Amino acid sequence: MNHPVLAFIGGGNMASAIIGGLLESGHPLDRLIVVEPFAPQRAKLAADFGLQALAEADASLARAELLLWAVKPQMFVDAAAACAPYGTQALHLSVMAGIRSDALLAACGAARIVRAMPNTPALIGRGIAGLYARPEVSEQDKQLVERVLAPTGELMWLQRESDLDAVTALSGSGPAYFFYFVEAMEAAAMEMGLNAEQGRQLALATCAGAAALAQQSPESPATLRERVTSKGGTTYAALSSLQADGVGPAIQRAVKAAQQRARELGDESGKA
Repeated sequence: MNHPVLAFIGGGNMASAIIGGLLESGHPLDRLIVVEPFAPQRAKLAADFGLQALAEADASLARAELLLWAVKPQMFVDAAAACAPYGTQALHLSVMAGIRSDALLAACGAARIVRAMPNTPALIGRGIAGLYARPEVSEQDKQLVERVLAPTGELMWLQRESDLDAVTALSGSGPAYFFYFVEAMEAAAMEMGLNAEQGRQLALATCAGAAALAQQSPESPATLRERVTSKGGTTYAALSSLQADGVGPAIQRAVKAAQQRARELGDESGKA
């Protein structure tokens, strides 16, 4: 298999997850370039992967067939100015939140751009990422992007870049909603006399099992919920309480608030 030269601009957690997956799949170390300005993170990359990252961009980036942007959004403008002279012919893949493809084009001078919105379960290969490709991106380019991101989990191509705001709200921010729910279940467990460890184990195993069941079942979540809800039973009592408190509409409002903020961040980045 041909192993293209891949350059990572930023070597933090998400980049490290992708790098680790690529190395496990057989991608040669000498076909990876990483630009990471922070010395402690460069040391971590060396310790974890034997990878000698660059402190700043240099002409070696011109070898890369793909540049993967994984810096914090507020650092993008400065990083792009340093990298732009070397990446005009490369495919660009961004995992940065809020930086739209027009801003990438303006900063990098390259039109072959794919935006990805991953989430933190990518760190253990169980994530899902929404992907949007500008019209200049070829099918071969898309296949390369899929190869690079495959170790992080599932991938979903979108036709409209604006849909990435919804992906951000649902799956990008979604793990935090889940953790919040588990926190509440743990607190309830302790109020009912269990200890924190027992509450955490019960909550996490239940949520993981329910998610696995829903993924494998052809039935909708609503049908699965109805099947474990006997009128007058314990589940019915809990769901009636949630409905009385307006939890369902509150979740919908929360997700839409995240979508709106993602849209605002994109607008702000476009003005930078």
